[in-house]
Amino acid sequence: MGIVVTGATGALGRLVIEELLTRTAPAGIVGLARAPARAVDLEARGVGIRTVDYGRPDTLEDVFAAGDRVLLISGNEAGQRVTQHRAVIDAAREAGVALLAYTSVLGGPTATFTLAEEHLATEQALLASGVPYCLLRNGWYHENYTGALATTLKNGAVFGCAGQGRVATAARRDYAEAAAVVLTGTGHENTVYELSGDTAWSMAEYAAAVSRQTGRRIPYRDLPQKEYVARMIESGMPALGARMAAEADAGIARGELAATPGDLSRLIGRPTTPIAEAIAEALARLAG
Repeated sequence: MGIVVTGATGALGRLVIEELLTRTAPAGIVGLARAPARAVDLEARGVGIRTVDYGRPDTLEDVFAAGDRVLLISGNEAGQRVTQHRAVIDAAREAGVALLAYTSVLGGPTATFTLAEEHLATEQALLASGVPYCLLRNGWYHENYTGALATTLKNGAVFGCAGQGRVATAARRDYAEAAAVVLTGTGHENTVYELSGDTAWSMAEYAAAVSRQTGRRIPYRDLPQKEYVARMIESGMPALGARMAAEADAGIARGELAATPGDLSRLIGRPTTPIAEAIAEALARLAG
């Protein structure tokens, strides 16, 4: 029996493996990666690395073993994810894994923006499979915003179309720690966790926090949805990604990512990372 993490070289996957290494021996951890060359550092630490491509079901043969605990981190190819996720679920079912945890979206069926659709379809496929499951319904990451701080500072403003809506973000490492807790703990079979930060904030409040920490006036500029999409496309974002990001902002305006049920802080046994701390860390990285 082992612990298998898909997307091992991605931002979340790496953090999950780092958390697992603090809880269990590396020989019991397997990371699945499309580009194993990016995981040589993990392999050097004793983590098993297997080459897997979600889009090639044949690469999933013999990856899982009976009794394994598996973390399926959602793929990043919009429009292809349901088919790819089903391939992983099918392989896990055939192997007889003990638990398959999936990183879904906060609110599950109450999330109506386009980005949530493939998550919900994956949830349904997992429930129908009969595989013992754990739905890790992740909210937004701090990094969704702090990762764009260089652009924010260049533009002199935070742009969006979330209105006065609030979003309960947490640090990516908080979500990674929660996943590691589930993968190494007991009693998580056939459960659903609504994971989000302890505090929901508005985009205006985020802009004010950036302003305080930089000593600059950085306002929030709320745009009509179509104008926000156009602005993101002009900045180089692919059209599909821009539309999905704007639709998610519209979901925030409707209150769909504001829930603070406390599941995340309970799982990790501490308060979630404050957004102000994430802003400070991002600014420190920019300062070099």
